[in-house]
Amino acid sequence: MFTRLLSPLVNLFYPHCCEICGQELLSADDMLCIRCHDSLPLTGFQYYADNPVTHIFHGRMPVVQATAVYYYSQTSGLQQLIHQFKYHQRQDIAGWLGRQMGYALRCANWTSTVDYLVPVPLFPGKEKQRGYNQAALLAGAMGTVVGKPLLSQALRRVQYTGTQTRKSRTSRWENVKTVFEASPALLTGRHVLLVDDVITTGATTEAAGQALLQAGATVSICCLAWTCT
Repeated sequence: MFTRLLSPLVNLFYPHCCEICGQELLSADDMLCIRCHDSLPLTGFQYYADNPVTHIFHGRMPVVQATAVYYYSQTSGLQQLIHQFKYHQRQDIAGWLGRQMGYALRCANWTSTVDYLVPVPLFPGKEKQRGYNQAALLAGAMGTVVGKPLLSQALRRVQYTGTQTRKSRTSRWENVKTVFEASPALLTGRHVLLVDDVITTGATTEAAGQALLQAGATVSICCLAWTCT
């Protein structure tokens, strides 16, 4: 009761604002105003087995299903949110977006056969520098919605790679094809959902997925956003 009475006073001096447009929000539980929330570009790919994300892996790696929840573009407020949680310590934004991913998959009954959620790992030194792995934050929050456990120790990144932004798909694949190792003891016979933030060429996701397959798992993929190329 005391918290509910105090909340309007706190908001008066420390207003809670939309993370995209800056409009003041009525509830501290909200991250975006209604307009900005509704403007986030949902793909709906989880409802279609034959979608652009599955096409990335055709002929390259067997996946049960693959999707991305949002389109990624430089004109979307989503880019602003991703930048905040990747580079400005906004773990709360990653948690909120992870829950949105979970709601999207739950509506499509997409994870019914999944045993575990496995985030694409960062190199340990990179994770220590950043303070967290953004994919693990997304996956953990998603798991609270879809009711699936996180298995972050099943996949390790054993080599450091630089940025992939300016590389071609072939160069990206050569850069990451041996950087992941997975644990057969944890994965054999399991259906895992590999989770990452943004997918472009899919090279990093494919390398991580191949390590999971070699460890005896079957693999589905869910990324927060897909970059149209």
